[in-house]
Amino acid sequence: MLENFPFYLALIFTIVLIIMLAKKIKVAYPVLLVVAGLLISFIPGVPILHIDPELIFILFLPPLLYEAAWAISWKELWRWRRIITSFAFIVVFFTAVSVAFVANHFIPGFSLALGLLLGGIVSPPDAVSAGAILKFVNVPKRMSSILEGESLLNDASSLIIFRFALIAVATGQFIWYEAALSFGWMLIGGVVIGLLVGFIFIKIHKYLPTDANMDIVLTFVAPYIMYIVAEELHSSGVLAVVSGGIFMSNKRHFFLSSASRLRGVNVWESLSFILNGLVFMLIGLDLPEITAGLGNVGIPEAIGYGVLVTFVLILARLLSTYGAVFVTLIARNYITVADATHPGYRVPFILGWTGMRGVVSLAAALSIPVHLEGGIAFPQRNLILFITFIVILLTLLLQGLTLPYLINKIHIPNLDHTPPEDETDHLLRQQLAHQAIQYLRQNYSDQLLNQPFLQQMARKWEDKDLLKDGTVIDEKGKTIYLDILNNQREWLLAKNKTEVTLNEDLVRKHLNFLDLEEEKLSFL
Repeated sequence: MLENFPFYLALIFTIVLIIMLAKKIKVAYPVLLVVAGLLISFIPGVPILHIDPELIFILFLPPLLYEAAWAISWKELWRWRRIITSFAFIVVFFTAVSVAFVANHFIPGFSLALGLLLGGIVSPPDAVSAGAILKFVNVPKRMSSILEGESLLNDASSLIIFRFALIAVATGQFIWYEAALSFGWMLIGGVVIGLLVGFIFIKIHKYLPTDANMDIVLTFVAPYIMYIVAEELHSSGVLAVVSGGIFMSNKRHFFLSSASRLRGVNVWESLSFILNGLVFMLIGLDLPEITAGLGNVGIPEAIGYGVLVTFVLILARLLSTYGAVFVTLIARNYITVADATHPGYRVPFILGWTGMRGVVSLAAALSIPVHLEGGIAFPQRNLILFITFIVILLTLLLQGLTLPYLINKIHIPNLDHTPPEDETDHLLRQQLAHQAIQYLRQNYSDQLLNQPFLQQMARKWEDKDLLKDGTVIDEKGKTIYLDILNNQREWLLAKNKTEVTLNEDLVRKHLNFLDLEEEKLSFL
């Protein structure tokens, strides 16, 4: 491990450079990272990495799921709950079954159980890839909400299918009523455990004397506790982290201070950034180990199987997407649905095309045991690993590279008919200012007469409240204000350097104020 430490440092530096390049050329960074990892793996002398599946499941998965759960909107999740749950469970199940039958028919030595095992591995689309692509294009809020919600739940459903298929392959039998009870416990138990652990952590944050640093550390610990407790009790660790994360996210303003919230966002964004970069790079770097274990199956033949499974995945998701729309249009005649309008053919197609696979699929494939009980080699393990890698690579390249072009070409309609974000943002600023002035005058009218600071704030809010549409700060104004802030910063640094007796802690305090002003500028 220590002898490879410089390599790992160079790897992190390379990840940062590749993500910078991805932003420059407007390509989703998971695509470039996987390709880069693949190319690096062919360099002579590069250490062959052995990816421990427990490393991904325990070290990477809980914090990534937790960060996504904190970022998602519960309001949007609840609004689109029917289509999200259908995508996360019904579509994943349909996809897994489709892969099972195709693999059983076309791949020699694949039983239905092995096919379902492969289907459970490759059925969940990757959230990070879709999210990275959607940053470069404008899509309606409903679409991004559906994709975010689906990504939080489909990992759990696919891993549940994977577990049952693994048991069927290992034991040679499948008892449906035992599977149904186990499935129910995984779902219900995972959610309950996540909510319970989240509730305990909320009480710790609220009633113990924590500060911002302690709060951030506790947010690191929480997802691991949720995941480990749930897995130890044989329920879904993924659902535990998701449900606990959403619960705590909705309560964050009741148990976290403003300092904890501000610092926590920055720390979690940095952590998520490096973890996502590492896992996609590791996918590419793991190719030599995967190909070395193919045995009697030729690489061209294995690639063909991977292409076949990829085609089935894309087709099954597209059919499922249009099927979900068709069912919704029928169901609106009998029940209240979130949206009764016909989305046309374009929206379902884009939803169906966002099916890139990623780290969860690779981790599940790697977690297949090498031997069954009795020392017998697990059937087709290496081929499953290779097919999984081909599926990840092809979906990232094919769908990941074409999705931005398709979105821009198709011109997805805004079915919610919402006003532009800048108009809504300006209106909210006016309403907030009006609310502040009204509350101040109603509750602190006496103090307003003799408190200069309150008078100054009132004038500031009145100015905001009276701003007319179109008078918000433009890019030129931002540039000028940023130049002023930089000038103040340079003056402070120069003053600190020339005046030996000046307290540097005070200088740093005012430098932090300038940083906050600059950060606020990005929200104006």
